[in-house]
Amino acid sequence: MEDPTTLRRLYGRRTGHKLREGQAGLVERMLPELAVPETGPIDAAMLFGDDRPMQVEIGFGKGEHLAGQAAMRPDHGFIGCEPFLDGVVGALMKIDADGIENVRLHMGDALDVLERLPDASLERVYLLHPDPWPKARHAKRRFMNAGPVDRIARKLKPGGEFRFGTDHPVYVRWAMMIMGESPDFEWLIDGPQDFLVRPDDWPETRYEQKARSKGHEVWYFRYRRR
Repeated sequence: MEDPTTLRRLYGRRTGHKLREGQAGLVERMLPELAVPETGPIDAAMLFGDDRPMQVEIGFGKGEHLAGQAAMRPDHGFIGCEPFLDGVVGALMKIDADGIENVRLHMGDALDVLERLPDASLERVYLLHPDPWPKARHAKRRFMNAGPVDRIARKLKPGGEFRFGTDHPVYVRWAMMIMGESPDFEWLIDGPQDFLVRPDDWPETRYEQKARSKGHEVWYFRYRRR
């Protein structure tokens, strides 16, 4: 049984710097049109007007990966979930600049969206560079825990893919332990290069660039829903 308290204890602050006038105008103009409804069941027909394949990114940062994936797959519908306003603004700027039409945004907890989607409805779920909460006493705050992973498994179609990336060694070990204990996922790996080299269809994020500029290794994990 999932612990609702644990599932919700995933984020810290939600606000950042005060928005510039142009950014505030972008939020006012675009976000109401692209926002996922706050309540009730959601599906592809509601969000995109047809029964297209759907993907979800959990914590999309400034939206580089989300916009890149959406541009590569215009026939798919993408839901980006991000609790921080700065990140939502970054995604809106990319969506606006590139004319992307197949993205919807939720400024809040990704679990609120996942639980309202039909089971076995997603082609992919992405969790890239989440907050590692490196102290042991904060381990329950990590998104990569049994409860959220179980929910991701339920929402993925059989054969669907869960992608996880991080540059934090503590989180790597933790995530490998959690995923290794899950009966729902198969790790897609043949050798070290499969998790040391970013796949071609995995757009680079600013978090990766920042990590590499500091000399950090970045790890890429792909899991298939059994």
